[in-house]
Amino acid sequence: MSEPGTRAVPPLLHMSGISKRYGGVRALENAELVVTAGRVHAILGENGAGKSTLIKVMTGVVAPDEGRILMDGRPAAFRMPADAARQGIACVFQELSLVPDLSVADNIFIADPPRRFGLVDGAAQRRMAEAALARAGAGDIHPRALVRDLPLSRRQMVEIAKALAGRPRLLILDEATSALTAGDVSRVFDVLKRLKAEGLAILYISHRMHEIAELADECTVFRNGRNVASYEAGTKSDNEVIEMMIGREYHNVFPPKPVRDGDEAVPVLECRGLGWGERLKDISFSVGKGEVIGLGGLDGQGQRELLLALFGVLRGMTGSVLIDGRPVALDSPSAARAAGAGMALIPEDRKTEGLMLPMTVRENLSFASLDHLSNAGVIDRTREERRIDEMVKLLAIKTAGIDIAVGSLSGGNQQKVVIAKWLMRHPRIILLNDPTRGIDVGTKQEIYQLLRRLAGEGAAIVFYSTDYDELIGCCDRVLVLYDGHVVKALSREGLNEHALVASALNVGESREAVE
Repeated sequence: MSEPGTRAVPPLLHMSGISKRYGGVRALENAELVVTAGRVHAILGENGAGKSTLIKVMTGVVAPDEGRILMDGRPAAFRMPADAARQGIACVFQELSLVPDLSVADNIFIADPPRRFGLVDGAAQRRMAEAALARAGAGDIHPRALVRDLPLSRRQMVEIAKALAGRPRLLILDEATSALTAGDVSRVFDVLKRLKAEGLAILYISHRMHEIAELADECTVFRNGRNVASYEAGTKSDNEVIEMMIGREYHNVFPPKPVRDGDEAVPVLECRGLGWGERLKDISFSVGKGEVIGLGGLDGQGQRELLLALFGVLRGMTGSVLIDGRPVALDSPSAARAAGAGMALIPEDRKTEGLMLPMTVRENLSFASLDHLSNAGVIDRTREERRIDEMVKLLAIKTAGIDIAVGSLSGGNQQKVVIAKWLMRHPRIILLNDPTRGIDVGTKQEIYQLLRRLAGEGAAIVFYSTDYDELIGCCDRVLVLYDGHVVKALSREGLNEHALVASALNVGESREAVE
């Protein structure tokens, strides 16, 4: 309680009665949120729960139909993003806003570069960019580097530096760590803890429960456009929180694995001595029918390159690939997805590599299968409608219709469209590049069940994930990569978190070839 004669300090941000509809779809319904300076407030909820719309209202991207916003206890109206920025609100989104062909420094200050005599002061901009990068824990990134030359995790660090360069009072991070390496996440957490101590208010949205547990002071759970609970961090178990998020009892996160006798005859996919420059070195392994093989290890050890190599994207590969015991030349994605190979690749970034966001759900689903859906170059609309309907039902894709823009769907449903697009081709070999990044726990569970179902129908699956729990829960075996080599193969009782971490760091037993 406040002492006599003193007044309680109002929260930095207070949103009350916020409602927003898009046609007949309720995105927010009487939502409430209170954010206090010097605290980390976590927002939890499934994709489609209203989190993204709440952030858009808070940052001036969309206007609410009803409700009010107070900043420091005074009414505020955010009609455009510039209004929110003037109030000291900055947001780091999961989907990057960087311009690839510009430098890091140009991107950080693209909206308001320092000027001298009416021109951009390049030297001052570089100094300011260095300071912003250092404040974000990314001082190793050169301000003159082109963004297109940086890996995804480093681009995300630039995005965080860009937000901090404006010295915000409220920093919003929307799945901003989902593309980061473990090392980068640790550095970002150190930065956020320091900023909190300096009095910055932080709104943190993540589906990674361990991040919430480490960072948050308080939490609010959203479901179906409403905030259903707010509580002090640490007062609810993970299962209690998840049940609030999905509105039902949560159990059996990973489906059971079938017992494999290990005596399958010819493997569906076999790699012998694959190499690609310094990124892949003498990689050999095989995948049997109905088997889920995981790729583990620290981020950037060659896992993504291995998937791209198998899908025919990389040039100059050495070694050989066999399918059903016969050598194949995977020199292009067309060759990889052809009938003889039957491969599909679920890419890492659904926004830029998996979908055409302005185009419809129908067009995105059909695009990779037009040769299967056409007769003499003319699309068979009846066959197309039937296959699309099957995919929408199989993956439980939530959409107002198949003729709306796929970009209007929630992140989890967009990821389902990416997966469904390739399942339209009935692939025999499925390559997945971190497919659950940035999606909610309910959708993750659906994807885990789908993978096991596809394996049960005979698909051979190669699954890269940065989440150790996924590798342990989903995979029959995990190949751990280090510096482009497969250093360990883990299975059965040997597939556990301790073994994964030790192998990822390449400590303990010496590197061994994996057949």
